[in-house]
Amino acid sequence: MKTATVALGGNSLIRPGDKGTAEEQFQRMGKTCEKLASMITRGYELVLTHGNGPQVGNILLRNELSSSKVPSLPLDVCGAESQGQIGYMFQQTLRNELIKRDIDMIISSIITQVVVDEDDPAFKDPTKFIGPSYTKEETKDMEKKKNWVIKKTAEDKYRRVVPSPEPKEIVESEIIHDLVFAEDKNYVVIGAGGGGVPVIKKNGMLKGVEGVIDKDKATSVLASEIDETFLVLLTNVEKVFLDYGKESEEPLDSVSIREAKRYLDQGHFPPGSMGPKVEASIDFLKNGGEKVLITTPEKILEALDGKTGTFIHHG
Repeated sequence: MKTATVALGGNSLIRPGDKGTAEEQFQRMGKTCEKLASMITRGYELVLTHGNGPQVGNILLRNELSSSKVPSLPLDVCGAESQGQIGYMFQQTLRNELIKRDIDMIISSIITQVVVDEDDPAFKDPTKFIGPSYTKEETKDMEKKKNWVIKKTAEDKYRRVVPSPEPKEIVESEIIHDLVFAEDKNYVVIGAGGGGVPVIKKNGMLKGVEGVIDKDKATSVLASEIDETFLVLLTNVEKVFLDYGKESEEPLDSVSIREAKRYLDQGHFPPGSMGPKVEASIDFLKNGGEKVLITTPEKILEALDGKTGTFIHHG
């Protein structure tokens, strides 16, 4: 059995210039699912994860616009809502692509909770921007009324920030494992959407908390917990680069875990972009994974053939 855990970025469905309509997102999803369906025809059984940044941002904006008429929902509930929204698009679109290939598979999304540490330092220093932008004058009112933390972005805008704690455990990993590795049927499972819903444990009970978990790090933990060996992180660049965006930039075709760690320590992979993906890759390999591929959704098939993409491996 060939299996792979594949992480799709939320920005793959809503890109700069898009209005973010359902029709646009289905069209974007269709192009990615064509590639994923081709992976399945090659014999892969898949676990799929996805980001949710633009989608949960829209949900939060609807919260703001309708708050005078309906109660606003907390961030953990909004995250779960986005898992259902994107999961529905994912499972319907991928199933339709498989039907075109005369492949009958059961595809299902699992609302996924991810345990974080209540004492994670991130809760004291929120850094993850979410939701719409505000003027400097509006922020004072927002901070006072809603008890939010608001910071200035690199574009001199003001947005709400929330904690981004480290994922420790996937609550639903056992059922995901059992479905993927079932011997009698073929399943595709969609889980850990948007990095999962962050929860803490209190006397053995689960409680949702305000925060956003990095999607790639949560995917790495999920892949490790279900004994996955191959992790695929899909992003907006075909390969990982050293000195990205500079005249001296250098693409990486294959890199060992030791080299990846050295390049990370040297600052080649910024925290807000490639850094979390490389960190997630290193953690996955340290926890028993065999290899990681980083590339774009459009190039995944060529990358599997060794023609592009960046592979991170032991060595």
